Amino acid sequence: MAGAVLGVVALTGGLAACGGGQSLEERGGSDSSPGGGGTKGTLVVGSAGFTEANVLAELYAQVLKDAGYSTSIKTVENRELYEPSLEKGDIDVVPEYAATLAEFLNAKVNGPKAVEEKPVASSDVTATVTALEKLAGPRGLKVLPAGSAVDQNAFAVTREFAGKNKLRTLSDLGASKLKVRIAAGDECAIRPFCAPGLKKTYGIDVTGIDPKGVGTPQAKQAVKDGVDQLVLTTTTDATLDNFGLVLLEDDKKLQNADNVLPVVNAKDAGSAEIAAALNKITKALTTEDLVELNRKVDADRAKPADVARAYLESKGLIKK
Repeated sequence: MAGAVLGVVALTGGLAACGGGQSLEERGGSDSSPGGGGTKGTLVVGSAGFTEANVLAELYAQVLKDAGYSTSIKTVENRELYEPSLEKGDIDVVPEYAATLAEFLNAKVNGPKAVEEKPVASSDVTATVTALEKLAGPRGLKVLPAGSAVDQNAFAVTREFAGKNKLRTLSDLGASKLKVRIAAGDECAIRPFCAPGLKKTYGIDVTGIDPKGVGTPQAKQAVKDGVDQLVLTTTTDATLDNFGLVLLEDDKKLQNADNVLPVVNAKDAGSAEIAAALNKITKALTTEDLVELNRKVDADRAKPADVARAYLESKGLIKK
């Protein structure tokens, strides 16, 4: 998703050290998902704190719990924090987005200019995952297979703003020469698929970033109220209509196809059994499922844990 700009909440607690046989209390986690489990050890699932990340983390935690593990969820601020924690084993598994993580590691390994000069991600998910595996492996990370569910960063304006200025695509916005402030995470200022990409690819005049988070109600409300003109959200945002917002088409394909996939600490969570449990979700989950799961949390105000459990039970992925 949106992966390119993950991270909208503050760190909710120190990431606990990870060691074999530790109890949840010793690891500093909370057993946040209902259901049985716990006989096969403990696993910490990372979440970046926005709706979809929370739902995916619950899906992972609950299916792993059903497979016999004690699970907890740690909410971390953004990829710059949780990826090193995954490498160190402070967390064991994170729901990720193939293209975004591939370019994140590309920049980390080969320098920030590599993303522009020698990008490894593309709209080809197979090639992107292969590149990701090559970058992740030496860092002690294991990339599990990607599924059909895909989430990408997307940009929305009010329906009124789009109509008044005849905007259908991001190219239209660039050609309009309108000045826009983006409601997004503060990292949007430096992420290549956010403000810098909008400027380079579309010629959009970005005057600043309003750090209200990625697709948060506060960010969308700011655009609805005219405080900001553009909001960074995702293609699976289920509440745009509630704010009178419409997506502008990414007609020049700034965003890569970001298929959802689990990434685990190879040493602590690299077993075939863990992979098999997570793969059940990967095979079942569709983009349409993500939209509906997000809608239930954002629009219906259901809890991510409850939404995840109902979905897993409906698909026969965990015991009722």
